[in-house]
Amino acid sequence: MTFSASVSDGQILMRERAPRAEMEDWPEGAPGRFSIELITYMSRGLRVKGYLVKPEDGQTSRLPGMVYCRGGIGRVGMVRLKRLVQLAEGGYAVFAPVYRGNLGGEGREDFGGEDRHDVTGGIRALLSLPEVLPGKVPLLGFSRGAMMALLAARECSEAGPVAVWGGVSDLFDTYEERVDLRRMLRRVVGHPKKRPEAYEDRSPRRWVDKINVPVLIIHGTADVQVGVGQARRLADALEAAGKTYGLRLYEGVGHAFPADAERDALSAIFAWFATYRHGKEENETT
Repeated sequence: MTFSASVSDGQILMRERAPRAEMEDWPEGAPGRFSIELITYMSRGLRVKGYLVKPEDGQTSRLPGMVYCRGGIGRVGMVRLKRLVQLAEGGYAVFAPVYRGNLGGEGREDFGGEDRHDVTGGIRALLSLPEVLPGKVPLLGFSRGAMMALLAARECSEAGPVAVWGGVSDLFDTYEERVDLRRMLRRVVGHPKKRPEAYEDRSPRRWVDKINVPVLIIHGTADVQVGVGQARRLADALEAAGKTYGLRLYEGVGHAFPADAERDALSAIFAWFATYRHGKEENETT
């Protein structure tokens, strides 16, 4: 069953305790300090799902919100609760859309097409919660999620500063780099020569003029899943367009960061969001 498009994007239909199977992935020491819920909300007439993780112990005041955009597709790259806890430790209520068609949600992912509305609807769902402060919502996008976060920044007035981590900034480049993904991309998006407009729309570095929030770029120089060239070219495009951005490259680090580099990256993300969440606009490149 689908709902009429007149039902507003981001309308929450259900809040429930996450299923036990998900709780088994709960990081050690997290229960009691953080809560996890599975949220069902509306996205362009579809019921879709997302996780909400927030500090629990002794928490009485409202929290700023953050949206985490996962990478991958389907069960590949599914949201990891460890990452959401790490982000919630920064004092945020963290919402992570799992994208349509996952965890019993309606519809089917199309890798930055209609499923981009699951992120913008997720921002609105998060802001509707009584425990979440109003204001701009920062977004963190990992891998394919970088594309999703920047699409949301382009299209949603409630989107705040963005951080992209190991992120796809040009889907044409991904098609060339990732031979193993070509079959999926042809099936879900189409062939880049037959549907260039679909690839263009999923390639943020080609429309940076439409990105009006500060963007922090984090990438490992040894990343073989999303080449570091995608980070550098996004930075170059933002620079040429006069946008506010930061670039942090981690020498010799791949797509998955080791613990010390991960801690440093998270610290940089929290600092970026703290600086720009209220709309500060100062050029900062590193």
